[in-house]
Amino acid sequence: MQEKQLSTEELIAQDVGARLPIGPMGWLITTLALAWSLFQLWIASPLPFLVGFGVLNDTETRAIHLTFALLLAYLVFPAFRSSPRERVPVADIVLGIIAACAASYLFVMYQDLAQRPGNLTTADLITACIGIPLLLEAARRALGPALAVIALVFLIYSLAGPYMPGLLAHRGVSFTALANHQWITTEGVFGIALGVSTSFVFLFVLFGALLERAGAGHYFIQLAFSMLGHLRGGPAKAAVVASGLTGLISGSSIANVVTTGTFTIPMMKRVGFSAEKAGAVEVASSVNGQIMPPVMGAAAFLMVEYVGIPYVEIIKHAFLPAAISYIALLYIVHLEALKLGMEPIGGQQPKTWLRRLTGFAFGTVLISGLSLAVYYGLGWLKPALGDYALEGVSLLLALAYVGLLKIAASNEPLPAEDPDKPLTELPQTRAVLLSGLHFLLPVVVLVWCLMIERLSPGLSAFWGTVMLVIILLTQRPLLNWLRTDGKHDYGSVRDGVVDLREGLIAGARNMIGIGIATATAGIIVGAVSQTGVGLVLADLVEVLSMGNLLLMLILTAVLSLILGMGLPTTANYIVVSSLLAPVVVTLGQQNGLIVPLIAVHLFVFYFGIMADVTPPVGLASFAAAAVSKGDPIKTGITAFYYSLRTAALPFLFIFNTDLLLIDVDFSHGVLIFVVATIAMLIFAAATQGYFLVKSRWYESLALLLVAFTLFRPGFWMDMVHNPYRDTPPAQLTQTLGDVAAESTLRLRIAGEDAVGKHREYSLLLGVPQGATGEERLAKLGLSLYEQDGKTLIDNVAFGSPAADANLQFDQQIVAVSAPTEGWRKELMWLPGFLLFGLIVMLQRRRQKAA
Repeated sequence: MQEKQLSTEELIAQDVGARLPIGPMGWLITTLALAWSLFQLWIASPLPFLVGFGVLNDTETRAIHLTFALLLAYLVFPAFRSSPRERVPVADIVLGIIAACAASYLFVMYQDLAQRPGNLTTADLITACIGIPLLLEAARRALGPALAVIALVFLIYSLAGPYMPGLLAHRGVSFTALANHQWITTEGVFGIALGVSTSFVFLFVLFGALLERAGAGHYFIQLAFSMLGHLRGGPAKAAVVASGLTGLISGSSIANVVTTGTFTIPMMKRVGFSAEKAGAVEVASSVNGQIMPPVMGAAAFLMVEYVGIPYVEIIKHAFLPAAISYIALLYIVHLEALKLGMEPIGGQQPKTWLRRLTGFAFGTVLISGLSLAVYYGLGWLKPALGDYALEGVSLLLALAYVGLLKIAASNEPLPAEDPDKPLTELPQTRAVLLSGLHFLLPVVVLVWCLMIERLSPGLSAFWGTVMLVIILLTQRPLLNWLRTDGKHDYGSVRDGVVDLREGLIAGARNMIGIGIATATAGIIVGAVSQTGVGLVLADLVEVLSMGNLLLMLILTAVLSLILGMGLPTTANYIVVSSLLAPVVVTLGQQNGLIVPLIAVHLFVFYFGIMADVTPPVGLASFAAAAVSKGDPIKTGITAFYYSLRTAALPFLFIFNTDLLLIDVDFSHGVLIFVVATIAMLIFAAATQGYFLVKSRWYESLALLLVAFTLFRPGFWMDMVHNPYRDTPPAQLTQTLGDVAAESTLRLRIAGEDAVGKHREYSLLLGVPQGATGEERLAKLGLSLYEQDGKTLIDNVAFGSPAADANLQFDQQIVAVSAPTEGWRKELMWLPGFLLFGLIVMLQRRRQKAA
């Protein structure tokens, strides 16, 4: 286990160009990494508050977090490709110490800075002037030039505002104001992004590293391989599932590719996939892992801060698109296997559909039953045990752990990974499953704390990590004790301590790039807030799109791809969400498209993530090509082709928010999941040009039309029957009285925005309870008056629904649209399925003829 882990770390280090020095400097780097992990665990735990020591505020913890990241970045990442890898030059040590001092300035001088906000001293200015360039250089070393160059452009833009051409010009920022804003306050480098990295992201990356070290990564790969290996293209399907499971807790698509790809890519090549296709499948599934809850490459925690909705809601909205995207990728792999004429491994015939469905149903019922038992069982235990609930639940968890270890000890341990071993037989699913069920306990603890206890993500990850630490230290001696035949030596407590130490070090090393990325992305966020460049970008996109809504979304998607190139997931989301999410919201409202903020953030996030795939800078594609020995550009192009389904989804859920389970009940949600999955599989078949047999061009077009109809039935239904009727603005009070309570009115508003620019936009206004229109208008907090045939807002009550909708004094209500009783949009699924049936009939006829 230890040997495999170290070789994987070396491969990741080699892939990102990091050093792995030996001797005193190697010892120093590991000590610093270990100290960083222990510090993060300390501040996440309740211990500082219990012992009354080491209680730090957010600014202080962010400063220490960045201090560790900068020092380690200069020690671990060489300046150039020609720089030595086996030792650390003196210049790098000096730069690292200076950068660490600049970062720790906010911690050391916190009390002094708090007493003179905005009053910059010479020492503050010098620190900022040293810290910002050294942060940019650390970003260049750890992440490549992309993020550093983008941040530098924004710094120059902040200073050179008055000299910019017309559309891009702004008042400009003084040098001292820039230094203060970016380094001394919490608006720039030490802002929300670095705060999320400090509070949440580190713990989840550490959780993933410890889980991998415990043997869970190997367990997930073997489990996926045993379950799917007997199917056509089995290793590729196993790669998709294994990468999905790893991606659930991984904060990096590149680390995901290298960790699972070292095992799955050679297997795919051996069953007939080309090097490029094997690499592309791994890239597509690893990048998909970054959109899969609960971690989403750590972006989920940033979304909580930026969108302002609870973490559980983020998970709910992000789940459906990620799930159907994964299912479609499995289907794409299946189609590739059919095209290549692959046979199942080991002479096993795939199970009949009836047996598969029966097995799936039994598994679903079993998991649902266990989930309900845990949920309601512990839900009953908590009030029953009262003050002793924590001790009682801990005892139950300990009993479950020992019981699962006993089951694991009763089965043969998993063989070591060997990608070169001939693929003649598959591991038995039952034996593999039972050998590592205890690895699921930390995940259960994590999900329980997040979903049931509603603890913060940071504290939830802490308790999950505590469970993992217990497993790492005790699983080996307990397995030796529980295995009665003495055939296998699982190791000692000392081996567990080594695993724990290496896991803590690996977690910190994985976090260096993310910590630097979030700090550097903070420069961009700071520049946006200081210069108002977001409004400039909105104007630019509006001019280029000529007011066309679809063109505006396509431009936003392309900009997200460009801005996301070469950036890790976390920095990627910070950049695209701070720059482009407001653009979609503003221009969407002006064009009558009213989209929930979470849908907009997921839209730009998906396209930012696609940059990991897209040539010429698709970093995940280069990592996969290094493992597969294929062409990186061809790998990237193939992976992008496989990922078209992920590119289509954001456009669909922008126009049909049902896909994000927004305002959808449980039964409707299940129906949408089933239909959306079928639609995505049809879309995958259309883009691959293969369904039951090779599709003709008109069949592919028809399949695309079917998929679009299933995804967005409202597009056709709105043509048949308008869901809104226009009413005169002067009759708003009467309209409010006529429509049903809890329904929604659509208003077109004209007036000045926050910077005094006249614009028109649309908004939705919920209709409150009330006997009359006048009563409902009063509950909305609105007072209106007529002037020169215009309906104007006279007053908006503070804290009212109208104020929450951003209605303001003296705005004009240009148009009012009230909902109408109409047909359900889902009726349009029927002609879609009829057309699909016709295509099935045509292809079956050709299939039989062949």
